[in-house]
Amino acid sequence: MPILCHSNEIAERKSKGFQLGEKFLFAVKKNSRIYVYENLCPHLGIQLEWQPDEFLDIDASMIQCSSHGALFNIENGECLFGPCVGQSLIAVDFTINDGQIDITD
Repeated sequence: MPILCHSNEIAERKSKGFQLGEKFLFAVKKNSRIYVYENLCPHLGIQLEWQPDEFLDIDASMIQCSSHGALFNIENGECLFGPCVGQSLIAVDFTINDGQIDITD
């Protein structure tokens, strides 16, 4: 299983991007929980971050697409605002073993 990083490498209310082969992913930590998604906007099919590892809005309460400002729920990836309302980011299955985030997809 590919390892993204140690869970301690992602600070609370922060995000971090990764490339695994041809796939671009990102992880977010909120309330001590980790969420991992494909780095792909469902509206335009482009990467979400506006700078490396910057996937969240100014309040760090939602994932934000840098291209058109769509806002996504961190916990389930659902678009709540913007041109892709009702669509969702693609969640990536993972486990945490000894603090390591292991991708299982």
